[in-house]
Amino acid sequence: MNNSGTTMAKVRRINLLPKLNLRQRTLIVSVLAAALLLSVIMGGLLLSTEKLATNFAAKNLAPSLEHPFGTDWLGRDMLTRTIMGLALSIGVGMIAASCSVVIALALGMAAATMGRAVDGIISWLVDLFLSIPHLVTLILIAFVLGGGFKGVVVGIALTHWPSLARVIRAEVLQLRAAEFVQASRQLGRPRWWVAVRHIFPHVIPQFFVGLILLFPHAILHEAAVTFLGFGLSPHQPAIGIILSESMRYLSTGMWWLAFFPGLCLLVIVRAFDILGDNLRMLTDPHSAHK
Repeated sequence: MNNSGTTMAKVRRINLLPKLNLRQRTLIVSVLAAALLLSVIMGGLLLSTEKLATNFAAKNLAPSLEHPFGTDWLGRDMLTRTIMGLALSIGVGMIAASCSVVIALALGMAAATMGRAVDGIISWLVDLFLSIPHLVTLILIAFVLGGGFKGVVVGIALTHWPSLARVIRAEVLQLRAAEFVQASRQLGRPRWWVAVRHIFPHVIPQFFVGLILLFPHAILHEAAVTFLGFGLSPHQPAIGIILSESMRYLSTGMWWLAFFPGLCLLVIVRAFDILGDNLRMLTDPHSAHK
């Protein structure tokens, strides 16, 4: 009797707990992902650089309580280097993705509102950029610009806009057929006025969702280009630099130099993916009621 009574009490407590719908679960996961990303950014800004100083007395140490990610061949704490590298990669990705989304928004709206000639030119540009792998074009642009911060940002901004521009163009074409847009055109409003006043507010959700979804691509491509030697300066604690430097020491058994930075990079990229997908779900009117 006691066991059955305890079981029934547990069942009642479970039933009393509120059941979360899809929108609430999505919001909770989005908040957790955003908190993780914000903690990495704040950690990169607030961590002291003392542990990045050369300390040969503590070089090549395996992971421990004092150094959770171990130390490198110069005695630098790998946890500090990893967090600062992730913060730097997020900053580069944020600037580059923002520029790329602005390009996509401007070209997507122009293609759908400025006539067939402009639409044909922009569609040709989209097909051209999509036919070439992002990484190849990015490396060429970064190499021409001399690498560094400017080369990486410009390269990412100029290679990641086509897919989003195509999505925005399709959205604007649907909005052009709306009654309020047609009424405004019949009243003699110019194209730019209709685009700014009637169409632009409706593509803002796609703008922000595209911005979040471009972050992981920008971060991965920045790390890849930096790893190959065409990106950020070796003096900066970027993840690509850390992974590139660690390759020569893996054969000596120092596995932690590449494992933890690479794992953290994948976690951050996945967090951006989750945040972008959930933001798209929250702004989708078809799933808002679930």
